[in-house]
Amino acid sequence: MLIVLPPSETKAFGGHGPALSAASLTFPELNDTRHAIATDLVALSPDRMQEVLELSDRLRPEVEANHSLRESPTMPAIHRYTGVLYDALDAATLSDAALSRLAIGSALFGVVGAADLIPHYRLSGSTKLPTADGATPTMKARWGTAITEALASVDGLVVDLRSGAYQQLGKLADAVTVRVESLRADGTRKVVSHFNKFYKGQLARVLAQADKAPVDATGVAEIARQAGMTVEEGTAKTETLTLVV
Repeated sequence: MLIVLPPSETKAFGGHGPALSAASLTFPELNDTRHAIATDLVALSPDRMQEVLELSDRLRPEVEANHSLRESPTMPAIHRYTGVLYDALDAATLSDAALSRLAIGSALFGVVGAADLIPHYRLSGSTKLPTADGATPTMKARWGTAITEALASVDGLVVDLRSGAYQQLGKLADAVTVRVESLRADGTRKVVSHFNKFYKGQLARVLAQADKAPVDATGVAEIARQAGMTVEEGTAKTETLTLVV
């Protein structure tokens, strides 16, 4: 089983690992696209990069981080990304076996394993990054079918917890996906937005620590229920689960 998490805009600075080595990243078949995107990103002037990434002056350090991403120190991807989901996941307390079940979607790297050493960077799945010839393709166009093909090569079930923008970079038709809904007092449902990542982080933690990897959506739901979560399965034609909170 591979659990694919969404990335986060916020990332930890620093690191104690060596400079980025594409050869050491999971899914090496993505390296050509990774290289092309990184090259176009680094080629932007600071002002142009700030404009393309839609960053305020307060976030100017993100521009500086991008320009040095090939030389700056690295850290495991699972610790590079921060925020609500990663707080709920609490990766520092997970075993190596649990971490091996985790991966993270990325506009720059496509998908990386939890232990992959990556630098600090800033790039969104919705960014239109200019190429050397002046074109402005979407990240979806840049990645084409590469991410889908990489995920399709995974041995076992893929649980895709990425947000919509990152799923669009490379969907896997038979992956198990999850939506989070809150149950109102009147019995109606509302899709959870603000705390969506928190609950997905909790679910990812439970799945990563499961004694036995599930082989389908029913198995994922059963593991979540054993952990006290309320999960509803979809129809026979969908692999989407609903986590009710």
